[in-house]
Amino acid sequence: MYFIAESGSTKCDWMLVDGKNNQSFCSTMGFNPYFHSSDLIETELEKVEKIAAIASEIKGVYFYGAGCSSEELNAKVEEGLKRVFKNAKIIVDHDLLACAYATYSGKPQISCIIGTGSNSCYFDGEKLSEEVPALGYILGDEGSGSYFGKQLIANFLYHRLPTEIEQDFIATYHYTKDDLVENVYMKPNANVFIASFMPFIGKHKDNPYFKDMVREGFKKFIDVHVTCYKNYKDVEVNFVGSISQIFEQELHEAAAVYGVTIGSLIRRPAEALVAYHLKYILNTEIA
Repeated sequence: MYFIAESGSTKCDWMLVDGKNNQSFCSTMGFNPYFHSSDLIETELEKVEKIAAIASEIKGVYFYGAGCSSEELNAKVEEGLKRVFKNAKIIVDHDLLACAYATYSGKPQISCIIGTGSNSCYFDGEKLSEEVPALGYILGDEGSGSYFGKQLIANFLYHRLPTEIEQDFIATYHYTKDDLVENVYMKPNANVFIASFMPFIGKHKDNPYFKDMVREGFKKFIDVHVTCYKNYKDVEVNFVGSISQIFEQELHEAAAVYGVTIGSLIRRPAEALVAYHLKYILNTEIA
């Protein structure tokens, strides 16, 4: 049995693969080595009874995660996983690679993540390349949950929201200015907290205020993370993450401005990621 795990900063989806009964096994908190230690990864996974019950039977774990972008950071995740899956081969790589695998249809493509954070890559079936770095929720993450969440929080505190939206925000969250500032500046996982306001934005997605905000955010993402590839008009641009599906209309409108052709929009890439592994990676290991 193998685990294929796809982790953002908020949530990690675990797929159990044995060749016949491949299944969505469970979800846990997301593990990002920028914010989480090996000890925390070990502790949190051992709390999950379903995982603990079969950990010794797992032959391999393919973990793709946000923040897993260097050997040093990957080693932190790998160490935490090794302590739980003692008999398994552990492979840790970037969530961008999972995005590329999940959206691959046999031809070169640009693959994009729009979730808690955002990023993009070019994948030709063999080689993955990035033209611009992901700068995280403070300097970058254009078009992501944290990008839009920051605008919502700031405009709420500046009293710049439409009256009906401001009133609903107060009724929904009951946050004071001090509460918001504390969560953003003083507590851990600020990016996840900021992005947690996306359901509120989704609730009001038809309001012109948010339609404009989201469209402009997607235009910024495409301008920074898609047009940086010289052939961006010649290949499909694929997206993973719920935000791209929930705001599909605004994404298509933003793409049209730049002459971008959108291919697939995958809300949760875990199943497509399993299909790729069974076809290209595990085909010789699982009958």
